Amino acid sequence: MSAMKILMIYPQTPDTFWSFRHVLKFVSKKAAFPPLGLLTVAAMLPCDWEVRLSDLNVSRLRDEDLLWADYVMISAMIVHRESVMEVMHRCQALSKPLIAGGPLFTTGHEAFPQIQHFVLGEAEEIMPGLVADLQAGRPQSYYRSERWPDLTLSPVPRWDLIQPEQYVTMAVQFSRGCPYDCEFCDITVMNGRVPRTKMASQLVAELETLRQQGWKDMVFLVDDNFIGNRKNTRDLLLEMIRWREQTGHTMGFLTEASVNLADDSELCDLMVKAGFKKVFIGLETPSLEALVECRKLQNQTRDLIAAVRTLQRAGLEVMGGFIVGFDSDTHDIFRRQFEFIQRSGVATAMVGLLTALPQTRLFQRLRQEGRLEMETTGNNTQAVLNFQPRMNREFLQAGYRELMRKLYEPKVYYQRVRTFLKHHRSRGPSLPLSRADLEAFLKSFWLLGLRHRGRRAYWRLFWGTLLRHPRQFRHAIELAILGYHFRRIANLL
Repeated sequence: MSAMKILMIYPQTPDTFWSFRHVLKFVSKKAAFPPLGLLTVAAMLPCDWEVRLSDLNVSRLRDEDLLWADYVMISAMIVHRESVMEVMHRCQALSKPLIAGGPLFTTGHEAFPQIQHFVLGEAEEIMPGLVADLQAGRPQSYYRSERWPDLTLSPVPRWDLIQPEQYVTMAVQFSRGCPYDCEFCDITVMNGRVPRTKMASQLVAELETLRQQGWKDMVFLVDDNFIGNRKNTRDLLLEMIRWREQTGHTMGFLTEASVNLADDSELCDLMVKAGFKKVFIGLETPSLEALVECRKLQNQTRDLIAAVRTLQRAGLEVMGGFIVGFDSDTHDIFRRQFEFIQRSGVATAMVGLLTALPQTRLFQRLRQEGRLEMETTGNNTQAVLNFQPRMNREFLQAGYRELMRKLYEPKVYYQRVRTFLKHHRSRGPSLPLSRADLEAFLKSFWLLGLRHRGRRAYWRLFWGTLLRHPRQFRHAIELAILGYHFRRIANLL
């Protein structure tokens, strides 16, 4: 059979906390992150196949591209459901067969009877069979891996299918899986509890490919828990440090990890030396009862504020995830969360209502209790509950809206930024100041310093940082810009 034509589609991300839509205007970019999953799957297809990628966050989907393709492949998360439905209907109208994969379908493919073919779970060991069936003209309805695949089989993503300059941050992946099993989290459902990793040299080869293509900015390691396998993580960091010394690269890195990273000063030091700037931590709540309820074991036996301080002093900015709506939450949870977040100096504080994601232990428990009401939208920063809470629903939703708006009021937010700057120690290699950075700074002066509400608080942060923390001035302005996005999201609730 002749070489196939494959169109890969990444759906449009709605306006959410992590879309960073309102940041894009400052940095003249079109999207925050590239579709790493599709770029990786594209590298698993035969070299002689023609492949195009359409990221709907960057450009519109054209009928010409759909008509060109023999098959359309789409990868999506739960939050992409609405955009997926639009793509599905357009494929149906043009009689184009659709192959769907990603978290949305892995845990909920039954909701899409119109889609002909599904890849459920991780792709590394599935793709050879799918490719063979496509070549034979007999693709099956379902492809599902019977085990967690070996990540050393994962190829270097097809970066040539995108224009990296259209994105704020590139993305790579070192590991999948998490040793913890929090009740509300779907990571173990999709990727298991035994963390699997690539080889250190394999991940560095991916970074080198990005470097050779001219990438100099931030790279997101999209691991479920970067320190899930500490030995392999340490090996990777040592390899990254050697590579940085040999190449003089200027990339910075961010990732996700559990809070017990704060217990390992050596690992923190290696991360900073390797170029890590930020780490997302699931802090969740100041309520011990809620941590016990959701089995967040790693958070229960520690002072979470002290752990954040440790990471900040090590040179890492902590981005935090927080949740309200646990069964054990009392009416003072909104005040307690506000005080907890303000004291922590976690500027990027993603607070969400508890959500029952498909197939999680929380989902199963609530279904057994008869409290599950509807499917989740995948956007936990909407004031929408998909189950019957113990607390009065209207009180919980109103309290959540008020908490979000209060957290991102300019005066309150900039105070949190100042707390962060007070405790953070700027260490490790610095990113070069690019033209996009200069444009972002100038736009921030105009929009945040002159046009928008909170001007006085902005200039207080501006001059205060220049006087007290001059080395962190760039960081402060970046956080001010991020705060503008978060404030817009909070005001939409």
